[in-house]
Amino acid sequence: MKMLIAIIKPFKLDAVREALADIGVQGMTVTEVRGFGRQKGHTELYRGAEYTVDLLPKVKIEVAVAPEMAEKATEAILKAAKTGQIGDGKIFIYDLEQAVRIRTGEAGVDAV
Repeated sequence: MKMLIAIIKPFKLDAVREALADIGVQGMTVTEVRGFGRQKGHTELYRGAEYTVDLLPKVKIEVAVAPEMAEKATEAILKAAKTGQIGDGKIFIYDLEQAVRIRTGEAGVDAV
């Protein structure tokens, strides 16, 4: 099995969720996170005072898929999350050793 972790812009979450559902991905975990990459934040003006926003809001999506679905899921995330601008995010792909569904005790791909 494979674990895909995608860090994307928050407004792209619905598009990514729909793209994954269209290819048959049944579940995901979504977390609101903050971070920065090459853009290193930006400066904003608030009530006449300028301040730096170092950590930008992002969304972290975690999806466990069968090995044969990993490439399709990666492509779906890429197409749905891409804006062509800096800060679009990244996708990390890990080998997932085991998964167990607590309710039924199913293990492996059946648990996903």
